[in-house]
Amino acid sequence: MANNTGTAVWEGGLKSGKGTIATQSGTLDARFSFGSRFEEGASGTNPEELIGAAHAGCFSMFLSALLEGAGTPATSVKTVAKITLGKDDTGPFISKIALTCEADVPGISNDDFQQQAQKAKEGCPISRALASVPEITLQATLKGA
Repeated sequence: MANNTGTAVWEGGLKSGKGTIATQSGTLDARFSFGSRFEEGASGTNPEELIGAAHAGCFSMFLSALLEGAGTPATSVKTVAKITLGKDDTGPFISKIALTCEADVPGISNDDFQQQAQKAKEGCPISRALASVPEITLQATLKGA
């Protein structure tokens, strides 16, 4: 299996500092800051946004693989992962991830699609890595159903 690396550099204090996040492939080289992480409308990315993108991508690929394995390959699978931050006595934490998926899968019943979507939610590697998140929800819609 492939090993993948992400790198982050932070310079300065929490609120006045700034950082960069990059991927080994070079596909991502982005800025982040206190503002981009905790305030609305600030430019730059943040770790939670990247977790959302990773979760959406992983779920979509895993669902596609499950559907293909069941003999009903998808034409497309689009997933959005909305990450919600909460705060407790130890600080901020991811309190909820809401996955919303819309897929075009010819020849599958909605019941079978929902079963495969649930399997993908529980089994994709990013879902498994995020098992400590208190709530992960899934709303899966089959186009044309």
